[in-house]
Amino acid sequence: MSGEAAASSIRDPERGWSILRRLAGRHAGYFTTRLVLRTGCEERIRSALEDGRVLRAGVGLLRMADWPEGPLDEFAMWSAWFEGKAAVSHHSAAELHGIGRLRPRFVHLSAAGGRVPSAPKLVVLRRVLRGDEVESAGTFLVTTPLRTVLDLAETGIGQAALDEVVADAVAINRCAGNELRSAAMTLPQRSALRIRHALERV
Repeated sequence: MSGEAAASSIRDPERGWSILRRLAGRHAGYFTTRLVLRTGCEERIRSALEDGRVLRAGVGLLRMADWPEGPLDEFAMWSAWFEGKAAVSHHSAAELHGIGRLRPRFVHLSAAGGRVPSAPKLVVLRRVLRGDEVESAGTFLVTTPLRTVLDLAETGIGQAALDEVVADAVAINRCAGNELRSAAMTLPQRSALRIRHALERV
């Protein structure tokens, strides 16, 4: 049984608090008000908000104040929102993998379900990813370099930008050229041609 599922039947306040802290720890201290309700920690959270042990991070999002800040906190926060069932993808994943210079202005996530929050700099794509298409980045999931390159080939980025993404992915051993050629065969023809063109320039 997953931690989230187990949390839905908590009746002991101390056990609920322990589970809440453990689940928050998976996402850099972030957690949702939904999780607070499922763990039965409403009173504890009200008190913790008053004395500063818990901080508001956004609508429906809270954070344990004793968790250290880090450069990837935004990704961890949105992972907490989707209870670990979303992955950083597309432009944001390329930035994390160090391939290309897309400089994303938005956080790109892929999620099969869950309510999409109203956030101006968040782009959520609805899709199901296989286990071999994602990898752990500690406090959140990210699409693999291969899946990221394939995703970008299907987006509207220019060919020159895609060429650079592919060149970087091959140069720093994030993907092998033959692996990309093989995987490109699963894409629509136009996207597959974009990958092949990029590989010809490597």
